[in-house]
Amino acid sequence: MLIIISPAKRMSPATGKDDTGHTFPRHLDKSARLVEEIRKLSPEELQDLMNVNAEIARLNFERYRQWETPFDTENAGQALLAFRGDVYRSMDPLSFTGEDLDFARDRLRILSGLYGILRPLDLIRPYRLEMGSKFSPPGKRDLYEFWSDAITSSVNEDMKQQKEKVLVNLASREYFRALDAGKLEGRTVVPAFKQYREGKYRVAGIPAKLARGMMTRFIIQNRIEKAEEIKLFSQEGYSYDENLSSAEEWVFTR
Repeated sequence: MLIIISPAKRMSPATGKDDTGHTFPRHLDKSARLVEEIRKLSPEELQDLMNVNAEIARLNFERYRQWETPFDTENAGQALLAFRGDVYRSMDPLSFTGEDLDFARDRLRILSGLYGILRPLDLIRPYRLEMGSKFSPPGKRDLYEFWSDAITSSVNEDMKQQKEKVLVNLASREYFRALDAGKLEGRTVVPAFKQYREGKYRVAGIPAKLARGMMTRFIIQNRIEKAEEIKLFSQEGYSYDENLSSAEEWVFTR
Protein backbone atom coordinates (compact mmCIF):
# COMPACT_ATOMS: atom_id res chain seq x y z
CA MET A 1 0.00 0.00 0.00
CA LEU A 2 1.32 3.40 -1.01
CA ILE A 3 0.05 6.77 0.26
CA ILE A 4 0.26 10.05 -1.66
CA ILE A 5 -0.31 13.51 -0.19
CA SER A 6 0.01 17.10 -1.41
CA PRO A 7 2.80 19.50 -0.41
CA ALA A 8 2.18 22.72 1.52
CA LYS A 9 2.73 26.37 0.61
CA ARG A 10 4.40 27.13 3.93
CA MET A 11 7.84 25.68 4.55
CA SER A 12 10.46 25.72 7.29
CA PRO A 13 14.04 26.98 6.76
CA ALA A 14 16.26 24.81 4.58
CA THR A 15 18.16 22.83 7.20
CA GLY A 16 17.99 19.10 7.73
CA LYS A 17 18.18 16.80 10.74
CA ASP A 18 21.24 14.57 10.57
CA ASP A 19 19.79 11.97 12.94
CA THR A 20 16.86 11.09 10.66
CA GLY A 21 18.91 10.17 7.59
CA HIS A 22 18.16 11.51 4.15
CA THR A 23 17.71 10.67 0.49
CA PHE A 24 17.66 12.82 -2.64
CA PRO A 25 14.78 13.66 -5.01
CA ARG A 26 14.71 11.30 -7.96
CA HIS A 27 13.99 13.97 -10.57
CA LEU A 28 16.38 16.78 -9.65
CA ASP A 29 17.45 17.13 -13.29
CA LYS A 30 13.89 18.08 -14.22
CA SER A 31 13.64 20.38 -11.18
CA ALA A 32 16.81 22.17 -12.29
CA ARG A 33 15.26 22.78 -15.71
CA LEU A 34 12.22 24.37 -14.08
CA VAL A 35 14.40 26.53 -11.85
CA GLU A 36 16.34 27.73 -14.88
CA GLU A 37 13.11 28.92 -16.50
CA ILE A 38 11.64 30.45 -13.34
CA ARG A 39 14.82 32.49 -12.82
CA LYS A 40 13.97 34.35 -16.01
CA LEU A 41 10.92 35.86 -14.30
CA SER A 42 10.96 39.16 -12.41
CA PRO A 43 9.51 39.46 -8.89
CA GLU A 44 6.46 41.13 -10.41
CA GLU A 45 5.98 38.27 -12.87
CA LEU A 46 6.36 35.75 -10.04
CA GLN A 47 3.76 37.65 -8.05
CA ASP A 48 1.31 37.33 -10.92
CA LEU A 49 2.20 33.67 -11.56
CA MET A 50 1.82 32.65 -7.93
CA ASN A 51 -1.06 35.00 -7.14
CA VAL A 52 0.68 36.21 -3.97
CA ASN A 53 1.63 39.54 -2.43
CA ALA A 54 4.86 41.34 -3.22
CA GLU A 55 6.62 40.13 -0.06
CA ILE A 56 6.01 36.44 -0.81
CA ALA A 57 6.97 36.98 -4.45
CA ARG A 58 10.27 38.58 -3.42
CA LEU A 59 10.96 35.75 -0.96
CA ASN A 60 10.53 33.16 -3.67
CA PHE A 61 12.47 35.21 -6.20
CA GLU A 62 15.42 35.01 -3.77
CA ARG A 63 14.81 31.33 -3.11
CA TYR A 64 15.10 30.52 -6.80
CA ARG A 65 18.20 32.67 -7.15
CA GLN A 66 19.85 30.71 -4.33
CA TRP A 67 18.64 27.28 -5.44
CA GLU A 68 21.57 25.07 -6.37
CA THR A 69 22.77 21.49 -6.09
CA PRO A 70 24.20 19.42 -4.52
CA PHE A 71 21.84 19.37 -1.56
CA ASP A 72 23.06 18.61 1.97
CA THR A 73 21.69 19.05 5.50
CA GLU A 74 23.19 22.55 5.66
CA ASN A 75 21.28 23.96 2.68
CA ALA A 76 18.23 21.65 2.47
CA GLY A 77 15.80 19.82 4.73
CA GLN A 78 13.90 16.52 4.63
CA ALA A 79 10.65 17.01 2.75
CA LEU A 80 8.28 15.54 5.34
CA LEU A 81 9.77 17.76 8.04
CA ALA A 82 9.95 20.90 5.90
CA PHE A 83 6.31 21.44 4.92
CA ARG A 84 4.11 23.41 7.33
CA GLY A 85 0.52 23.31 6.05
CA ASP A 86 -2.68 22.02 7.66
CA VAL A 87 -2.08 18.41 6.60
CA TYR A 88 1.38 18.45 8.17
CA ARG A 89 0.20 20.24 11.30
CA SER A 90 -2.27 17.46 12.09
CA MET A 91 0.15 14.74 10.99
CA ASP A 92 2.88 16.20 13.25
CA PRO A 93 5.82 14.42 11.57
CA LEU A 94 8.31 16.18 13.84
CA SER A 95 7.11 13.87 16.63
CA PHE A 96 7.63 10.70 14.57
CA THR A 97 10.03 8.12 15.93
CA GLY A 98 12.82 6.66 13.83
CA GLU A 99 10.63 3.59 13.29
CA ASP A 100 7.76 5.80 12.11
CA LEU A 101 10.03 7.51 9.60
CA ASP A 102 11.34 4.17 8.37
CA PHE A 103 7.79 3.00 7.71
CA ALA A 104 6.87 6.30 6.04
CA ARG A 105 10.00 6.24 3.87
CA ASP A 106 8.78 3.13 2.06
CA ARG A 107 5.07 3.95 1.88
CA LEU A 108 4.50 7.72 1.78
CA ARG A 109 5.01 10.00 -1.21
CA ILE A 110 4.54 13.77 -1.54
CA LEU A 111 3.58 15.32 -4.88
CA SER A 112 5.31 18.58 -5.81
CA GLY A 113 5.19 21.20 -8.53
CA LEU A 114 8.97 21.67 -8.42
CA TYR A 115 10.23 18.21 -7.48
CA GLY A 116 7.55 16.01 -9.04
CA ILE A 117 7.34 13.35 -6.37
CA LEU A 118 9.19 13.15 -3.08
CA ARG A 119 10.00 10.49 -0.52
CA PRO A 120 9.68 11.66 3.10
CA LEU A 121 13.41 12.03 3.70
CA ASP A 122 14.34 13.54 0.33
CA LEU A 123 16.30 16.75 0.86
CA ILE A 124 14.65 19.80 -0.68
CA ARG A 125 15.17 23.53 -0.63
CA PRO A 126 12.20 25.82 0.18
CA TYR A 127 10.17 26.88 -2.85
CA ARG A 128 6.72 27.81 -4.01
CA LEU A 129 5.32 26.38 -7.23
CA GLU A 130 1.83 24.96 -7.22
CA MET A 131 1.09 22.15 -9.64
CA GLY A 132 -1.94 24.00 -10.98
CA SER A 133 -0.12 27.28 -11.61
CA LYS A 134 -0.20 28.88 -15.06
CA PHE A 135 3.44 28.09 -15.75
CA SER A 136 4.42 26.56 -19.08
CA PRO A 137 7.82 24.83 -19.16
CA PRO A 138 9.46 24.83 -22.61
CA GLY A 139 7.63 22.48 -24.94
CA LYS A 140 4.87 21.70 -22.41
CA ARG A 141 1.44 23.18 -21.81
CA ASP A 142 1.75 23.14 -18.04
CA LEU A 143 3.31 21.38 -15.07
CA TYR A 144 0.86 18.49 -15.37
CA GLU A 145 2.20 17.62 -18.80
CA PHE A 146 5.78 18.25 -17.64
CA TRP A 147 5.51 15.86 -14.67
CA SER A 148 2.87 13.28 -15.56
CA ASP A 149 5.09 10.55 -17.04
CA ALA A 150 7.80 10.87 -14.38
CA ILE A 151 5.37 10.89 -11.45
CA THR A 152 3.26 8.02 -12.79
CA SER A 153 6.35 5.94 -13.48
CA SER A 154 7.71 6.59 -9.97
CA VAL A 155 4.40 5.63 -8.35
CA ASN A 156 4.25 2.39 -10.35
CA GLU A 157 7.85 1.61 -9.43
CA ASP A 158 7.12 2.14 -5.75
CA MET A 159 3.87 0.17 -5.92
CA LYS A 160 5.83 -2.89 -7.05
CA GLN A 161 7.58 -2.89 -3.67
CA GLN A 162 4.29 -3.01 -1.73
CA LYS A 163 2.63 -6.18 -0.44
CA GLU A 164 -0.76 -4.82 -1.49
CA LYS A 165 -0.97 -2.90 -4.77
CA VAL A 166 -3.26 -0.14 -3.53
CA LEU A 167 -2.68 3.59 -3.88
CA VAL A 168 -4.30 5.57 -1.05
CA ASN A 169 -4.92 9.02 -2.48
CA LEU A 170 -4.86 11.59 0.31
CA ALA A 171 -3.74 14.34 -2.07
CA SER A 172 -5.89 17.20 -3.33
CA ARG A 173 -7.55 17.01 -6.73
CA GLU A 174 -5.10 19.63 -8.00
CA TYR A 175 -2.16 17.37 -7.31
CA PHE A 176 -3.67 13.98 -8.10
CA ARG A 177 -4.29 15.27 -11.62
CA ALA A 178 -0.53 15.09 -12.16
CA LEU A 179 -0.78 11.29 -12.31
CA ASP A 180 -2.00 9.47 -15.41
CA ALA A 181 -4.69 7.44 -13.66
CA GLY A 182 -5.12 5.19 -16.69
CA LYS A 183 -1.52 4.00 -16.42
CA LEU A 184 -1.45 3.29 -12.69
CA GLU A 185 -0.65 -0.33 -11.99
CA GLY A 186 -2.90 -1.03 -9.05
CA ARG A 187 -6.12 -0.05 -7.35
CA THR A 188 -6.74 3.52 -6.15
CA VAL A 189 -8.71 4.33 -3.00
CA VAL A 190 -9.73 7.91 -2.15
CA PRO A 191 -10.68 8.60 1.50
CA ALA A 192 -13.14 11.50 1.77
CA PHE A 193 -13.98 13.34 4.98
CA LYS A 194 -17.41 14.92 5.43
CA GLN A 195 -19.27 16.79 8.15
CA TYR A 196 -23.02 16.94 8.71
CA ARG A 197 -24.22 20.43 7.85
CA GLU A 198 -27.61 21.80 6.88
CA GLY A 199 -29.19 18.39 6.52
CA LYS A 200 -26.47 16.62 4.55
CA TYR A 201 -22.85 15.50 4.69
CA ARG A 202 -20.45 17.93 3.03
CA VAL A 203 -16.70 18.27 2.56
CA ALA A 204 -15.30 21.23 4.52
CA GLY A 205 -11.93 22.50 3.30
CA ILE A 206 -9.69 22.90 6.35
CA PRO A 207 -11.27 20.09 8.43
CA ALA A 208 -10.78 17.75 5.46
CA LYS A 209 -7.10 18.74 5.19
CA LEU A 210 -6.61 18.14 8.90
CA ALA A 211 -8.30 14.75 8.57
CA ARG A 212 -5.99 13.75 5.71
CA GLY A 213 -3.03 14.52 7.94
CA MET A 214 -4.52 12.58 10.84
CA MET A 215 -5.19 9.58 8.62
CA THR A 216 -1.64 9.66 7.30
CA ARG A 217 -0.36 9.63 10.87
CA PHE A 218 -2.80 6.83 11.75
CA ILE A 219 -1.51 4.66 8.90
CA ILE A 220 2.14 5.29 9.73
CA GLN A 221 1.94 4.83 13.50
CA ASN A 222 -0.22 1.72 13.25
CA ARG A 223 1.99 0.24 10.50
CA ILE A 224 -1.03 -0.37 8.28
CA GLU A 225 -0.24 -2.31 5.11
CA LYS A 226 -3.72 -3.49 4.14
CA ALA A 227 -6.10 -0.85 2.81
CA GLU A 228 -9.17 -2.35 4.52
CA GLU A 229 -7.66 -1.50 7.90
CA ILE A 230 -7.93 2.20 7.05
CA LYS A 231 -11.67 1.87 7.69
CA LEU A 232 -10.84 1.59 11.42
CA PHE A 233 -9.83 5.28 11.45
CA SER A 234 -11.91 7.03 14.14
CA GLN A 235 -10.05 10.16 15.22
CA GLU A 236 -11.80 13.48 15.98
CA GLY A 237 -15.23 11.85 15.75
CA TYR A 238 -14.85 10.44 12.23
CA SER A 239 -16.06 6.96 11.34
CA TYR A 240 -16.28 4.98 8.12
CA ASP A 241 -19.70 5.33 6.47
CA GLU A 242 -20.41 2.28 4.35
CA ASN A 243 -23.66 3.68 2.99
CA LEU A 244 -22.00 6.77 1.50
CA SER A 245 -18.91 4.93 0.28
CA SER A 246 -18.15 3.23 -3.03
CA ALA A 247 -15.43 0.84 -4.15
CA GLU A 248 -13.06 3.73 -4.89
CA GLU A 249 -14.25 6.49 -2.54
CA TRP A 250 -14.24 5.62 1.16
CA VAL A 251 -16.26 8.21 3.06
CA PHE A 252 -15.65 9.07 6.70
CA THR A 253 -18.26 11.21 8.40
CA ARG A 254 -18.81 13.04 11.66
